[in-house]
Amino acid sequence: MCKGGAVAVVGNVAGRTGTDPGTIMDLAPPNEHNVLVFLAAFGVLLVAARGFGALAKRFGQPAVIGELGAGLLLGPSVLGRVAPDVEAWLFPPDAVQTAMLFTVAWLGVIFLLVVTGFETDLGLIRRLGRAAGVVSTGSLVVPIAGGLAVGALMPATFLGSDDRVGFALFMGAALSISSLPVIAKILTDMGYLRRDFGQLTLAAGMANDVVGWIALGVISGLVSAGAISVSGVGLTLLGVGAFFVVAFTVGQRLVDVSFRALRRHDADPAMRTTVLVVLTLAAAVATQWLGVEAVLGAFVAGILVGRSPFRDAKILDTIETATTAFLAPVFFASAGLRVDLGQLTDPTVLVWGVVIIVVASVTKFLGAVIGGTIVRLPGRESTALGIGLNARGALEIVIASVGLSLGVLNGASYTVVVLMAMATSMMAPPLLRRALRDWPGTDAEQARLKREEALAVNLVVRTDRVLVPSRGGPQSMLAAQILDLAWPSTTEVSVLAAGPDADEELLVPIAGLLGERSPQLVVRSGDDVGQAVIAEAKLGYGAIVIGLETGPGEGEVPGWVTEVIARTQIPVVLVRRPRLLDRRTPWAFGRALVPVSGGARARAAQEIAFGISSAIGTDTVIAHIAPPGQVTGDGAVESGAFGATPTTTATRVGEGVLGDAFLRALSAGARVQTIERVSASPAEQIVALAREVAADVVIIGATRRTVGDEQFLGATPTEVLRHCDATVVAVVLPESSNG
Repeated sequence: MCKGGAVAVVGNVAGRTGTDPGTIMDLAPPNEHNVLVFLAAFGVLLVAARGFGALAKRFGQPAVIGELGAGLLLGPSVLGRVAPDVEAWLFPPDAVQTAMLFTVAWLGVIFLLVVTGFETDLGLIRRLGRAAGVVSTGSLVVPIAGGLAVGALMPATFLGSDDRVGFALFMGAALSISSLPVIAKILTDMGYLRRDFGQLTLAAGMANDVVGWIALGVISGLVSAGAISVSGVGLTLLGVGAFFVVAFTVGQRLVDVSFRALRRHDADPAMRTTVLVVLTLAAAVATQWLGVEAVLGAFVAGILVGRSPFRDAKILDTIETATTAFLAPVFFASAGLRVDLGQLTDPTVLVWGVVIIVVASVTKFLGAVIGGTIVRLPGRESTALGIGLNARGALEIVIASVGLSLGVLNGASYTVVVLMAMATSMMAPPLLRRALRDWPGTDAEQARLKREEALAVNLVVRTDRVLVPSRGGPQSMLAAQILDLAWPSTTEVSVLAAGPDADEELLVPIAGLLGERSPQLVVRSGDDVGQAVIAEAKLGYGAIVIGLETGPGEGEVPGWVTEVIARTQIPVVLVRRPRLLDRRTPWAFGRALVPVSGGARARAAQEIAFGISSAIGTDTVIAHIAPPGQVTGDGAVESGAFGATPTTTATRVGEGVLGDAFLRALSAGARVQTIERVSASPAEQIVALAREVAADVVIIGATRRTVGDEQFLGATPTEVLRHCDATVVAVVLPESSNG
């Protein structure tokens, strides 16, 4: 079965060496006119799609609406009537021209689904698993029934042949399918992709597509052969099931191994992008070969890459930028090129077009709402699911094209099916906006979204994997405890034993402390601890957390740690044990002191402090130390109390810094107090203030600086590490993060 209208050009080449001339693919390139028309058509489509997409956004609609509308305007519906010669030159009914343009368009939809896969949260879908299954079932069964009924009642003038049963079955399949690419684009454009209903819509849409394409394959076989092949259906179902099993086992392993090797060998961005594209195409080929749809394979490939701990966020951003900039807009614009709304001048076609739109919309909506009601979703969430799943989009046009090529549909029925696809896609965004107006979701959903929003802009405390080099001693356990409190529970952790006597047994105590995170244990034996940590850090970590010992030379950063700081471009968090263990309970963080200055260093320190506070209720004292020459009025004084808005008589700079930190603390759910002090020596003031407020932990930011051949963390962090009695956490940012 041919889906998507791709054209294979095959030529007979006579006179080859040998007696059998054989048949090979004609590799002759398109002629100069073909290239000229393709470039012109591509450019016009891109400009129109981007222009109308921007216009749609100005009117509060997602860009995809304008992109779809651009295709309608450039196709036979408008341009073909206003300037038929121009339309015929740009988009001629020529197999080569069609293949060139639609090949680019299909690359657009494939990579759009990859990008969507990056953003798909399988953990969230798993938690919503029963709801996704029930909603998927409802949104399939009810539309199929509606499609069968419509197919049985439509006038014979809409039938492409005398096969009423085949026509009714085809209409049932056509009404059941949702368009995963259009759904994904709408949700992304409107900022709903990470909402609970957005992830549910993706899961249900994926199920709709799988079942719908299988049904379409069965019906195509019935129409072509006159009977359903039970063995063919069984093989398709078995193949799809095997694909998912292999993809999430062997496939995930292949993705991980590939990206791990790229990181280990410092592969350039071009090579990393190539590997991502090849993996995507391999998955797309697999599902297309199974007779389901290439976009399903691309979607799964995106999920696998997004789940890989060795993924490269910059490469994912590159793919997303290229897709959003020109591939996806051209795909959506090309969807309207084959639509001729002139057929609607026939009253019968117009009436049945309206009937199809109503039946398709109502049945899909009711099916999703019934499913949502069964699993007790909030009413507005069920409504949003019904609206989101109703978008059929360009894949419905592909289905209509298949029906036309099989003779199941004729020109009139093709037009009404395409009209339904376009109308449902264009109705979805405004209806979604109306349904979700003033409804931010459940309390749990709001809390999750707020956490995700904060983590997305954080410098250190993010969802990226964290590396903990460990010797198994108390300093490493303290570092692991800081990590466990400050980082989100979804963050993966690897614990590394490195050096000449590296042994996995050294990691057992740390693994027990981090048990709920199921940490990965890594052993890298060798003479150079620093080199081992650097080699492991190259494999895609977001931060390194290192425990430092106290004792002779305390506060001095060991040479191997200095080497790690110098040669990695990710944050390094140094955790130094408290000096006076006999005077306080170790690692009990009742109060934290965080010096702030307004730069990136201070913000990074706040992330850790506020993470600890929101986890266990630690009282956080935010302190701004102002130089004497900057103070106005009668000097700096303490101000604020836990939960109170800060006031100060010091500089406006200090007031702004404390105010920003205070608001950030409230957003993180941390308990906070603010203090403003004046001192010519910030380090001495921080040490004294830690004693004064009885801080169990001081969290301070630092930035790696190169002074000659030496690495320098700054005078204040270094002095605090040397002289403060409490636990000290120094957050060292790369030089590129200095601020």
